[in-house]
Amino acid sequence: MRNLIPFMKSNPAVNVIRLQGAISNSGQGLDDPSLAVVIEKAFRKGKPAAVALQINCPGGSPVQSSLIASRIRRLSEEKDVPVYAFVEDVAASGGYWLAVAADEIYADAGSIVGSIGVISAGFGVNQFIEQHGIERRVHTAGKSKSMLDPFQKEKPADVKRLKGWLDDLHAIFIDHVKSRRAAKLADNPDLFNGEVYIGQKAVDQGLIDGLDHLVPFMKGKFGDEVRFRRFGPRKSLFQRIGASMLVSAVSSLEERAAFARFGL
Repeated sequence: MRNLIPFMKSNPAVNVIRLQGAISNSGQGLDDPSLAVVIEKAFRKGKPAAVALQINCPGGSPVQSSLIASRIRRLSEEKDVPVYAFVEDVAASGGYWLAVAADEIYADAGSIVGSIGVISAGFGVNQFIEQHGIERRVHTAGKSKSMLDPFQKEKPADVKRLKGWLDDLHAIFIDHVKSRRAAKLADNPDLFNGEVYIGQKAVDQGLIDGLDHLVPFMKGKFGDEVRFRRFGPRKSLFQRIGASMLVSAVSSLEERAAFARFGL
């Protein structure tokens, strides 16, 4: 009723964005196109006192991580709305990239945080096809066009080139973290080597600001009458009725593998 009466001050509201799952460029996980409307609404609806990011993410696409985080920062500055991140099981790799978009980061005592690194993984099946009498035929215009072909023997020049890409992406990730938390980070040479830290150890390294949970933290900051409005991506009817079952199944396996890297 208070919110419907003119000139009567309403209770502060915190708009909560849930970021659950791996960051993907497949359209099946977290990505900028599917989150754009969600993030825009969270910053614009009802003049929020703050936006909270509820994160449970093992990482994923570095470009999608950057796009999502940049959108959050841009809207935070445009609307002058502070952002707080709350880590659940994990905010690692791209998940930590998202968390760093917040002005402050909090986690549970058992949360896994960090993994500031870049990884590329795949399979080589050249020996398998040779053993089964299968001949691989590839014709290209451009000597690098068949680079890292899993059906061919791995080439040192390809590995060197890939390592250069990973180093470039790693440098971008490090710059992002430093630009957001430089004054808070511990002087630890191993901080950016892909290591993860749990709870208090993440606080000690300056990766997060403290151990706390979303609701009690926000009540302590804005009072017991603070309201929470929750925002998240909606599945289309096509997804809900199972028409994309195969793609979703593959995506789910990839997501489970990402979480499994951290014992989850």
